[in-house]
Amino acid sequence: MIELIRLNGHPFLLNATLIEQIEALPDTTITLQSGKKIVVRNDIEDVKARVNEQFAQIGLLANRDRDVEGS
Repeated sequence: MIELIRLNGHPFLLNATLIEQIEALPDTTITLQSGKKIVVRNDIEDVKARVNEQFAQIGLLANRDRDVEGS
């Protein structure tokens, strides 16, 4: 789960594996696999970093530092 901030300022947790796409329209809009859209205060790069960090923690994204050292 990643913590994000809704436009009204309230934090919430989002299951990152349900994200289909993220756009800056200019507000950051997250579209879930269900088609539901969520608009957040976080900028697109922040959301991307949080998703990548979460995926790395649960093993869905390779740890680049470890991969380079293991080569």
